[in-house]
Amino acid sequence: MKRVRLTLLAAALALAGHAAYAAVPAKAAGGMLVDADGMTLYTFDKDVANSGKSTCNGPCADLWPPLAASATAAPEGDYTVVTRDDGTKQWAHKGLPLYRYKSDAKPGDKTGDGFKSVWHVVKP
Repeated sequence: MKRVRLTLLAAALALAGHAAYAAVPAKAAGGMLVDADGMTLYTFDKDVANSGKSTCNGPCADLWPPLAASATAAPEGDYTVVTRDDGTKQWAHKGLPLYRYKSDAKPGDKTGDGFKSVWHVVKP
């Protein structure tokens, strides 16, 4: 019975570790952070680190789509979750909300870097 419990515990821990890994919303590629689709991620200078908020809403969010997090997403390493003005969740890296740029057409594009001097590619 003890052996069965240990086996079940080991399996649960392995699954939990795998689930936590899968929850990380971005990865390093080409010297920058990209989402699961390989699209470049950006930060916005008007956001305040660790405030738990995004200042890019409405038309801003149409051009700079937030990196959406599920309602049950949980912090993992350098990644946290912020609640947007509309109540949806968004991933943040080192306390800064993450965004894609609508004009980036394919993975690896980073046409939003330096946009109006307030948008920047995220470095790992």
